[in-house]
Amino acid sequence: MEKIILGIDPGSQIMGYGIIACVGKNFRLVDLGVIQTGKTKESMDKMQVIFEETNRLIRLHSPSEVAIEAQFFGKNVQSMLKLGRAQGIAIAAALHNKLSVHEYAPRKIKQSITGKGTATKEQVALMLQRLFKIEEMPQYLDATDGLAVAVCHFFQNGIPVPEATGKTPAAKSNKKYGSWESFVTENKNRIK
Repeated sequence: MEKIILGIDPGSQIMGYGIIACVGKNFRLVDLGVIQTGKTKESMDKMQVIFEETNRLIRLHSPSEVAIEAQFFGKNVQSMLKLGRAQGIAIAAALHNKLSVHEYAPRKIKQSITGKGTATKEQVALMLQRLFKIEEMPQYLDATDGLAVAVCHFFQNGIPVPEATGKTPAAKSNKKYGSWESFVTENKNRIK
């Protein structure tokens, strides 16, 4: 049975999302993009846009689970507050639709995609581009960040996750891979 995962990279100006469909240990890209609130000036109006657009994505794609990036701690309290609100509104939209929500730390997401918890947004995007054979990358890396959250959730539920060394164990063997690229190259039958 196919399972749809909606991954969300929360943001009050630009919220990234990625949607994947999974069957067993195989997955495919369904959609990725961003929700923009930039033209909306009032903070609460931005939250309304996030809630409505998240609901629209849920109605359109019927995900069974939502994965969202956890808030990180920074020095700018106002930015953290805005990010927390956006994250909370996206979670509220998922809960409003009776979906389970799973939260992942930024380092965990980066590590699950690249094998390195300190990877840059560009490195994450490049790995996802290779993994899904995305011909034209989206304008905003927030979209690939949202996709990374969905893929991270998929990996946490039975697919190998890179170890701290950057090597990835094969699903049912002790074979080690030097990178996700070599894993993908040798396991094309598992990715559609």
